[in-house]
Amino acid sequence: MQETVKLSEYVAAFQFEAIPRPLVTEMKTLLLDYLGVTLRGSKTEAARIAAEYHRDAGAARQEATIIGHGWKATAQAAGFANAVAAHSIELDDVDDLALFHFSPPVFSAALAVAESRGASGQEFLGAVTAGCEVMARISNATNPVLRDRGFHTTPVCGVFGAAAAAAILEGLSTDQVASAFGIAGAHAGGLMEMYGPSMQKRINPGPAAHNGVVAAGMAKRGYTGANTILEGERGILNAFAGQSDPSALTRDLGSQIPVYVEYKPYASARPIHNAIDCALALRPPLNGRLEAIENMTIWRHPSWAHYHQISAPRTYHEAQVSLNYSVAVALLEGAAFFDQYSEDRIRDPQIRRLSKMLQFETDPALPRGVSCRLKITLKGGRTLEHQVDYPKGSRHNPMTDEEHWVKFQALAGSRLSANRMAEIRVLVDGLENLSDITKLAALLH
Repeated sequence: MQETVKLSEYVAAFQFEAIPRPLVTEMKTLLLDYLGVTLRGSKTEAARIAAEYHRDAGAARQEATIIGHGWKATAQAAGFANAVAAHSIELDDVDDLALFHFSPPVFSAALAVAESRGASGQEFLGAVTAGCEVMARISNATNPVLRDRGFHTTPVCGVFGAAAAAAILEGLSTDQVASAFGIAGAHAGGLMEMYGPSMQKRINPGPAAHNGVVAAGMAKRGYTGANTILEGERGILNAFAGQSDPSALTRDLGSQIPVYVEYKPYASARPIHNAIDCALALRPPLNGRLEAIENMTIWRHPSWAHYHQISAPRTYHEAQVSLNYSVAVALLEGAAFFDQYSEDRIRDPQIRRLSKMLQFETDPALPRGVSCRLKITLKGGRTLEHQVDYPKGSRHNPMTDEEHWVKFQALAGSRLSANRMAEIRVLVDGLENLSDITKLAALLH
């Protein structure tokens, strides 16, 4: 049996009861994280433009909520707008292989379809778990080549995860799921040429969520797609990554769900988090005497040594992918949350001085691709040094339940009252017992 068909059969038969209890808990943690990030992200200019465009384009059918605004649009339009919002502040989840983001494409698509169908919390949990698994399996089969070729894993693989989640909520058969995957493959894409001062990076999960919903909807209506879209001679594996071995797509299918989620406590690109942790660890001995810093050097693994070297970012978009800026603001303020990347902080002369001071070196002996070591030399010759291999929020250095709740409040509080945030937490904690996901959606504005 072809790999695409095997995966389709698995998705069509997927049941909530198949999810291990720890993964159910993880999916609820991820949902709370997604909602907080999306609510705060909805206030950004990029998210506002996406929301207004899709509100107007989808005004004829008000099926699903555009989070943070209270507007409704078609399920595919809401999926697009919410995915952009979820990726607009660099605080969305991340995986540990390709550093892609599960929730913007998968959760945005699933929440929109679930709301439009009046699905239960249990049905939603089954859909997002299977969607994340499909996304992870395709990433595992294509990376690191996919990323090294310049493709952005989040939209390339995310459109299939979104299609899988939507397909489950639409009740598709095996053949229909295979067609949905084929249709999703016609929409797969997304490039890493997205860094700089523009909003480019924010849009990538939007089409993936939108087109995943479209793929499932078209397949439900009888549109057929190629059932070899993943492993075929000109399918995703070969075309995007030059990979001819599709075994990773279905390895241990039905016995293991290879979904491993990491979270972001800092509002920057994930490979920068190790450097931020280094800066925060070295900040206390400085006692606020940043003027005493004479020079700083950061050693990075060759895998990432030449990325994120932006000494003078021009917008918050660019600052969030600047290791220089992130280290500087962490040293100055003891934090690197979204507020630390505001336009006024970017112009701060002390942050600019420290940003320009940082020098980059390569160290192949560092144990991980994202590992780094920061050395600060003070006037008089005293040095401070710290190395981080696993950043806060990673599987080896996880955030606590309380830290997740604090993060949610800090983000969602920009839109919601304390009482409404508490209501959301209760619904998410008991999601498998929620009869209708629209009760949750009604609170998201």
